[in-house]
Amino acid sequence: MERGKKLEEMFALQNRLNDDTNGPKWREGVTKQGKVINWKRCIVMETAELIDSFSWKHWKNIEGGIDLENIRIEMVDIWHFVMSYVLRFKDPKAAAKLALATWKESAVRLPQRWSEADNGRIEELLSPFEDLMALALVKSEDPLYMEELLEQFWECVDAVGMDFDQLYRLYIGKNALNQFRQQHGYKEGYYKKLWNGREDNAVLQEILATDPDITYEKLLDRLEDLYATVE
Repeated sequence: MERGKKLEEMFALQNRLNDDTNGPKWREGVTKQGKVINWKRCIVMETAELIDSFSWKHWKNIEGGIDLENIRIEMVDIWHFVMSYVLRFKDPKAAAKLALATWKESAVRLPQRWSEADNGRIEELLSPFEDLMALALVKSEDPLYMEELLEQFWECVDAVGMDFDQLYRLYIGKNALNQFRQQHGYKEGYYKKLWNGREDNAVLQEILATDPDITYEKLLDRLEDLYATVE
């Protein structure tokens, strides 16, 4: 499947998830319970979680290092919210077209293996993500702003060393899990996040590692089968 079609699929899935989770007024900025939605604040907070995957604190973990696997997961979480923000103003096809046109490479690339020398580069390595956070704090809904936000997101994806297909596979997986959670009482508080001692995210990663080409519907079926065994 070409990149444009994959983007259309992701935006369509996110659109459906938002409809199912938040109700018909989510584009107006409220859930079906009347709670205010702020997608850009979500981007800020998820980016802060990503930054905490770096050993940036000078007062501890002085050897440094990064949790690259978690950074990639956080990028997928951020993508949910970037897409949701764009979908407030555009239908899935138009949103996909814009996202395709704004792809941008990064001048920064995270090391796949951390070395002592990388400790001195921490500000440089964090810069794409802090730039994304700063953009998300800007109170603007100008179309050019939306393009800039997407461009900065793609820079972050490239900085992490993810290719587009990796982002697509992880997004499809995480979207399926989010949809599954909603169908099994996540908002109501009775969903079981621990599946026989393992977090559902870890179970999802194992499924994707075993069958990286699994379809969205088959993934939902597989989650259903495994959840049925949870005590």
